[in-house]
Amino acid sequence: MKMIRALTAATVTAAALLTGPAAPAHAAPYWNKNVKCKQTDPEGRVIPTRVGNHELGWNHFSGKHNIRKCAIVNAALAGKVDKKNGARLEHWGYAINGSRRVPIVVIVQYARKTSDGRYDAGAGQRIGVITAYCKGTNKCPNWINE
Repeated sequence: MKMIRALTAATVTAAALLTGPAAPAHAAPYWNKNVKCKQTDPEGRVIPTRVGNHELGWNHFSGKHNIRKCAIVNAALAGKVDKKNGARLEHWGYAINGSRRVPIVVIVQYARKTSDGRYDAGAGQRIGVITAYCKGTNKCPNWINE
């Protein structure tokens, strides 16, 4: 009898070690919170553009929407808020290069967490720029990055 109990205890212990600790039910996706650039809007809000990931921040819009200069995002953020819904702010602006001009939209989450609660910037911090894009098209023209 003693041998069966010892074998059972060893099996349970080994199983626990192999499976590891349980993951949280709603683990937040990884994102890089480092600030790539920041701008203060006319109402004094300091708005960071974080490196982010494929869903939000610099890594999202620089690839998907072809905006690769802080100056483009910061120019829109330097203007007044054009649309506000709680902590979600929209800043509109223009990228201009010679006679070429394209409207830019910058979406900001000016809160510690995203509206769905999946991302958290940390105590006393703001999420910042979620995305930026050229209005009316999915990908901005290459000339805006010149």
